[in-house]
Amino acid sequence: METVAIVGVGLIGSSFGLALKKAGFTGRILGVSSPGAVRQALACGAIDEAWPLEEAVRRADVVFLSQPIRRILETLGALDEWLRPGSLVTDAGSTKAQIVARGRQVIRRGQFLGGHPMAGKEKRGASEADADLFAGRTWVLTPADPAELETAIAREFLGWIRAIGAAPVCLSPEEHDRVAAFTSHLPQVLSTALAATLAAQLPAPEQLQVAGPALADMTRLAASPYEVWEDILTTNAGAIQNALGAYISRLADLRANLGGARAGQEFRIANQFAERLKRQSRG
Repeated sequence: METVAIVGVGLIGSSFGLALKKAGFTGRILGVSSPGAVRQALACGAIDEAWPLEEAVRRADVVFLSQPIRRILETLGALDEWLRPGSLVTDAGSTKAQIVARGRQVIRRGQFLGGHPMAGKEKRGASEADADLFAGRTWVLTPADPAELETAIAREFLGWIRAIGAAPVCLSPEEHDRVAAFTSHLPQVLSTALAATLAAQLPAPEQLQVAGPALADMTRLAASPYEVWEDILTTNAGAIQNALGAYISRLADLRANLGGARAGQEFRIANQFAERLKRQSRG
C-alpha cells in the first residue's frame, strides 16, 4: 500500500490521512474533493497532493470513499474503469446495505470492501480533523465472504486499521444497519427530538438557567447538521423506524408507570446497561 486516494477530505477523510501518517505511513496520500476542502486538507497535512478523481484513482492502491452516502453511491459507479488491478476500494459510509450492494455490482477490476469507522464529531471539515479520531474505536467491515479479508491488499489495509488504533469488527451489511440504528442513529434522532421539544417548550433564555450539565450531554448530538444525517435517515429508514418503535414502546410503558415498581425496574435495567457500556468503552 504505497498510494492512498481519499475521496472526500472532510472530518473523516482528513482524520484518516492524519492517522495514517501518525502511524508511520510513508507513502503518498492523494486528496479528491472541492477546492476549498483540499486546501484545508493540505494545510493541516492530511494529504500530500490534490488530484481529480480519475487521476487519483489511477495512481492508488487503496481508494477510501469518505463522502456522504449518496455521493459514495454515485462515485462507485465511476471508478471501475480507472482502478489498478489488485487495488482496494473501501468506504466510511454510516449505512452499509445499499453501498455494499452497489460496490459488489460495479467494482470488477479491483476489490470492494465495505467499511464504517465508528467515530466522528458534531462539526465537519478538515479543520476539525484529528489523528486520534479512530483510536480505541470500532471499525466495522462488511465482507461478503471471510476470504475477502485474506487478499494481500485487504490484509495490508487491516494492518493499517489496527495501526491507527481502531478495532476491526466484521458484520453483514444488514446486521450493521440494524445494530447501528440502535447504537448510532437512534441516539441522534432522540437528541434532535429532545432539543426541538425544549426549543418549543422553553423559548425564554432565562428558562435555560435551570438546566444543568445533564441537558448539555443529552443534546450534544443535536448540534449535528441535517446535511450529514439526511442520507443516513433515508438509506436506513426501515431499521431506524424499528428502533424508534422499540424506544417509543418503552417510553410509553415508563410514562404509564411513573413512580411505580415498573419504573424502578426500568431504572435498574438502565443502570446495568450504562455500566456495561462504560466498561466496554474503557476496555
